[in-house]
Amino acid sequence: MYFRMIRGALFRQKGKMLLIAFTIALGASLAAAMLNTMLDVGDKVNRELKAYGANIVVRPKDSSLLGTIYDAEDGGGGSLKNAYLREDELGKIKTIFWAFNIVDFSPFISVRVELPGGDGAEMVGTWFNHRLDLPTGESLDAGVIGLRSWWDIIDGEWIDENSPGARNSVMLGALAAQRYQLKAGDKVTLSGTAGDIEAIVSGVFDAGGDEDEQIYAPLGLAQELGGLTGRVSSIEVSALTTPDNDLARRAAQNPAALSVRDYETWYCTAYVSAICYQIQEVITDSIASAVRRVADSEGAILDKTRFLMILITALSLVGSALGISNLVTASVMERSSEIGLLKAIGARDRAITGLVLTEILITALGGGAAGYFLGFGFAQLIGRSVFGSAIEMKVMVIPIVAALIALVTFAGSLPAIRMALRLDPAEVLHGSKA
Repeated sequence: MYFRMIRGALFRQKGKMLLIAFTIALGASLAAAMLNTMLDVGDKVNRELKAYGANIVVRPKDSSLLGTIYDAEDGGGGSLKNAYLREDELGKIKTIFWAFNIVDFSPFISVRVELPGGDGAEMVGTWFNHRLDLPTGESLDAGVIGLRSWWDIIDGEWIDENSPGARNSVMLGALAAQRYQLKAGDKVTLSGTAGDIEAIVSGVFDAGGDEDEQIYAPLGLAQELGGLTGRVSSIEVSALTTPDNDLARRAAQNPAALSVRDYETWYCTAYVSAICYQIQEVITDSIASAVRRVADSEGAILDKTRFLMILITALSLVGSALGISNLVTASVMERSSEIGLLKAIGARDRAITGLVLTEILITALGGGAAGYFLGFGFAQLIGRSVFGSAIEMKVMVIPIVAALIALVTFAGSLPAIRMALRLDPAEVLHGSKA
């Protein structure tokens, strides 16, 4: 009898039930889209921000003038004279615990060179698209083409290290090219402490900073001119990191002061300080420092993005609850005579409540399931249009959305249930007293 009543109510009021299911589906779709995106957005936001430079700088220990090992102010590649890192250890950066979070890196070394006419200039040796064979047997391409993607090539092109003659190619900043009256394709003789080399200008770039006054060259060329074979002044690293919390800040001050449990948690979490610490473990006599302006901005942007998604989810669920409340109340008002009759023949408040909730929860089940898959489609649309990649389906979102929809459905039904319980059978069956 009970189930016949529920089935009859669902089919007699199928229009309203479809509207309730549609309202629930909208709320579920927004919740599913935002939660799936929020749980997958961390790496995507970090990858987007990697286009704006490195967030870790590795320097020789003897060159560090910092009070702490994790508070570098910028990503400059300078070091004190005669303090260098070993080039043959660069591949070890991709052997740390968080190796897969290392998106890109490149070494740097600065040497003084002279051009014809006695003009002096600073040359920066680095990788452009260097093919590196790792100790693990793998290989990767790394260099400033990825780390300096915002540079505008205004003449010529990037140096391609895989092309013939690339070793004797150079790139000039816009101001340096103007000062020395050089353009792409020109040949220039460069004089260093270890001899002279004739190089060809591959391209001219506009970086919008101090780099515009410098000459950039393949690492080997700069090392040869400066007599610094096998040495680098610094390494810039672009890594995917987790925003700092209290544990990360305590570890940054002194990792040795952590308890064994806290140390393991910190070491096995992709905090910028943990990645810095692990890089120091594999690069001899090095200090790895976070570029705080970049690292802090990443954490702040990620937190604000997640907060915005949570806010959108909450507002969509509140809207769904209000819509459900109006529709269920209207349904109860239309069925007031039926409910009054049930109360008149002895139905208790618990039975009336169960009847209304069962009808709405069955409707919510269908609407919630449809809304989840619709929301996952919305998440893909967000991922493709904003980040250029798909959003991964998170299994944990399913029970979260189910719990939220159940809560919203119950909250939206409460006003209607209260009204149903207050119905006077005599009034609804025989009309109000005159």
